[in-house]
Amino acid sequence: MKITSIETYIAGNPWKNWLFVKVETDEGIHGVGEGTLNGFAKTVEAAIHELKHLVMGMDPFDVETISLRLFRDVFSDGGQIQGAALAAIETACWDIMGKATGQPLYKLLGGQCHDKLRVYANGWYRGPRTPESFYEKAKIVKEKGYTALKFDPFGDNWRTVEPTEFDLALEIMGAVREAVGRDVDILVEGHNRFSVHTALRFAEAMAPLKPAWFETPVPPQRISSIVEVARRSPVPIACGEDYYCREQFSELLKYDAVHIIQLEPQFMGMSAAKQVAGMVHAANGVTAPHSAQGPICSIACAHLNMATPNFYIHEIFDEFNEAWEEDLLTHPLHVENGFLRVSDRPGLGTDLNFDEISKHPYQVGNWLPLFHGGWEKRQSNE
Repeated sequence: MKITSIETYIAGNPWKNWLFVKVETDEGIHGVGEGTLNGFAKTVEAAIHELKHLVMGMDPFDVETISLRLFRDVFSDGGQIQGAALAAIETACWDIMGKATGQPLYKLLGGQCHDKLRVYANGWYRGPRTPESFYEKAKIVKEKGYTALKFDPFGDNWRTVEPTEFDLALEIMGAVREAVGRDVDILVEGHNRFSVHTALRFAEAMAPLKPAWFETPVPPQRISSIVEVARRSPVPIACGEDYYCREQFSELLKYDAVHIIQLEPQFMGMSAAKQVAGMVHAANGVTAPHSAQGPICSIACAHLNMATPNFYIHEIFDEFNEAWEEDLLTHPLHVENGFLRVSDRPGLGTDLNFDEISKHPYQVGNWLPLFHGGWEKRQSNE
């Protein structure tokens, strides 16, 4: 079997343009993948087309070599852009392998480790940044059967926080805890916002609310910063979504400080993601992959999680995205009572509806401006 063509498609979701790929073979089997990166849909699309010559004519089963060609052989470090391009192509190759063998992707990644996946809701708090809004929306999430939910209460704050903003963030956290009670996990999202000192002030203040984790409270570039916060925080720290290669996780894990690792398969590809999950397993940690891109990313993460013994919890945006998202897939995901069951259909278990994608064109304003006021509304910023 040989790769004969690689095509790209963009769906203009208002808060993040979703980038998809279709890889075709000479045996008539095609696979789909995703390369979404906030603010860089057209850039990653260009990278896919610039790099695809490296894998044309290759056997899609040779994913390790395909990954080396798309990452090592280029020699330049293209970061998340290069990683997203690589992952889009490589995920589609895994989809092809599943279809060719008649096996769901998780069987090829190591087999079934779980009957179902516990999930947490994200994207549910779209609207004004007030305790009242977060309270009402959190109650709806609980009524849907979710046993965990994540949110960013910090507005557009960066590094330091004024007293009124500090208090408002804590009021929002308290409102969410009150809304869902003690039997639902709350996960606090930091979006790389703070200095070490500010992060620790928040960690200590939120501790009585017993969050399951405080996510990415400081920027990812200096691993020493996240290590310091993790060692001093009374709340478990989670991070990893910004990293795009195995070496970065190896550097983080050697400090034995962070034990909830949020690898992003869409920045590395499935082969590297599986290896990172093994590294985390060896470090006595758990994985909670970042799954905040588009619908193919969510399904790919679900397959990885099914085959990962040290899987913790799966991130779900799908129910809180645009109503037409389900129409993009032939078989979308569905959450029931806070859990997800992964299909045993071959490959990813779904295909893209390319006609539906064409109804939602790319828009330059479709990106998530996390340091602009009102970003919580998740709407186009054009």
